[in-house]
This record gives sequence, structure tokens and C-alpha cells, in this order.
Amino acid sequence: MKKFLSLATLLILFATCVNAQKKNEDKSKRASPPARVTQKIPSGATIIIDYSQPSIKGRTIGKDLEPMEGKVWRTGANEATVFETDKDVTIDGQNLPAGKYGLFTLFNGKDVTIIFNKTWDQWGAFTYKESDDQLRIKTTYKEINTPFEKMTFTISPEGEVNLFWGNRNVSFQVK
Repeated sequence: MKKFLSLATLLILFATCVNAQKKNEDKSKRASPPARVTQKIPSGATIIIDYSQPSIKGRTIGKDLEPMEGKVWRTGANEATVFETDKDVTIDGQNLPAGKYGLFTLFNGKDVTIIFNKTWDQWGAFTYKESDDQLRIKTTYKEINTPFEKMTFTISPEGEVNLFWGNRNVSFQVK
């Protein structure tokens, strides 16, 4: 019994040390480093998108690299991408209350569903629940001539949000 307790104690200590190291990890050294874009838009709202930037590295989007057709994607890598607004806004004309949201996407052909999920603090899309969606908007992506090796978000001063990934550009308007 004493050996079992000693082994259990060692396992608990090991798990605690590993977890502490993860929390102190330098995220900038990840293969998909963190990025952030912030913009104040004409309505006075400040929009922030925190995400991790995957790179294509010779892979094919939709085949061996997300997003996969018909599957909810975290719209980045590592932790779910976080979309934050400090004021109520509209996204392509639909209301979104102030707050933090997990930003997910769903690709079906050229159709794209942008999802603002109330559970923003999660790893990837593994615990994503549709029942937690605050808002879904439908759009399409455009093909662009100059592909982006790293997934990149931009926000214009007028509130246009663009997601660039490979030869795809998905955009939506925040007012």
C-alpha cells in the first residue's frame, strides 16, 4: 500500500510540474506563433482578434491542413481564436453583444459560416458546442492571386475584417 501511495504521489507531482511548464511556455516559440490585431472602428468599438498563425509549409489546405470541408475549425492553431469587442456591434448586419467569443469557421465549397461562440477559452475545436453559438453569419471566400503562407487577420479602420489563408480571403463587416 505504501508503494502504491508513493507511486501515486510521484505521478501527481509529475503531472503538476508538466502543467506548470505548459502555463509558463513561451508561446512565441510554437510552430504556429501567437498574433494579435486590434482596431478601433467608427462606432467607437475596439475590436481585438487573438489567434495563432499556422503556416502552409508545402501542405494542401483542405487535404492535410485545416480547414477541412464540412468540419468546424478553430480559425487558426492551438487555442481557439478569440474575437473581442468592448461595445455591442453588428456583424454583416446581425447583432453581437460586447464580449469575448471563440471565432470558428465552417467551409462548405466556397460558402463559409463564421461562428461567434460564447466559449472563447478552449483548446482548438475539440470541445466546441453549437449550443454555445452566439451568432453565425454566412459569407463566401474569394480566391486571391498572391497566397498567404501564414494565416493572417486584418481589420481596416472602417471595420472590415479579413482572413487571409493560402489563396483564400474571407471577409465580414463590423459596425
